[in-house]
Amino acid sequence: MTKPIAVTDSTFEQEVVKAEKPVLVDFWAEWCYPCKMIAPIVEELSQEYDGKIKFAKLDVDSNPQISTQFGIRSIPTLLVFRGGKPVDQVVGAVPKAVLRRRLEAVLAKV
Repeated sequence: MTKPIAVTDSTFEQEVVKAEKPVLVDFWAEWCYPCKMIAPIVEELSQEYDGKIKFAKLDVDSNPQISTQFGIRSIPTLLVFRGGKPVDQVVGAVPKAVLRRRLEAVLAKV
């Protein structure tokens, strides 16, 4: 079972930017209730898309550099990266079906 990996300001480049497959990064914080609501959905999708999409979580409180670099102002924000660049963004806790559709669209462009 693959779970989302924790990334930090120092590991972001290696784990996300240089990744060979698309990466969904969940920008979250411990105090954020909507983040806690979407976390199980992200975990389920990480298992469904195992081998196709890499899943990562970045705590915005502990990693302000990357959060600022990508203009994260509200959380949860999910950014999907491909080829080291953000190609899709979802802000807020959304239903699993919405996330699945967005991920399928990213995979269709690979």
